[in-house]
Amino acid sequence: QVQLVESGGGLVQPGGSLRLSCAASGMFSRINGMGWYRQAPGKQRELVVDITSGGNTNYADSVKGRFTISRDNAKNTVYLQMNSLKPEDTAVYYCNAVVFWGPKYADYWGQGTQVTVSS
Repeated sequence: QVQLVESGGGLVQPGGSLRLSCAASGMFSRINGMGWYRQAPGKQRELVVDITSGGNTNYADSVKGRFTISRDNAKNTVYLQMNSLKPEDTAVYYCNAVVFWGPKYADYWGQGTQVTVSS
């Protein structure tokens, strides 16, 4: 069984910063893509940013220049540095990973961590 454990959410004022972490554990061959999604109340889950094992990234336009994704392949961990946070960034943030066992793979999700941007 694969687990993704997130940490780092919380309450922050507009303009502030937070850093999210997501660590994958369990039995698998490797992890390909990892990423962060978010879901605000009454809205669909949306991609924030993802990153390949080689380091290629894909950011949503709404977070470009403010958020930075990084990963430590040796630790099977992905990070999301969020700067210049805005109230519209308020959402539950979910970690995602594409996990491989040989040629087979599956999507895994973290439990979600709440990020609230408010004064």
